[in-house]
Amino acid sequence: MNDATHTPAQPPLPDHLSIDPRSPHHVAAVFEHDIGIRFNGQERVDVEEYCISEGWIKVPAGKTLDRKGRPLLLKLKGTVEVFYK
Repeated sequence: MNDATHTPAQPPLPDHLSIDPRSPHHVAAVFEHDIGIRFNGQERVDVEEYCISEGWIKVPAGKTLDRKGRPLLLKLKGTVEVFYK
């Protein structure tokens, strides 16, 4: 029962999350809230997927697309922190 006055409880943030609904790591309930991702101490707004335990994020490589028309992703390694805003 979601109406304008009811805010659902924030689910725990997963270790591995993807914005792609086709991914097995996509958790729709998390995207009902505003989340932030800090990578190596800087907040990033272009993250498509992350894994905290393995220490990586995936971000689009400019405007380059793969053969299926989706953004080509670069995997960057470093310290990943995820939080609710």
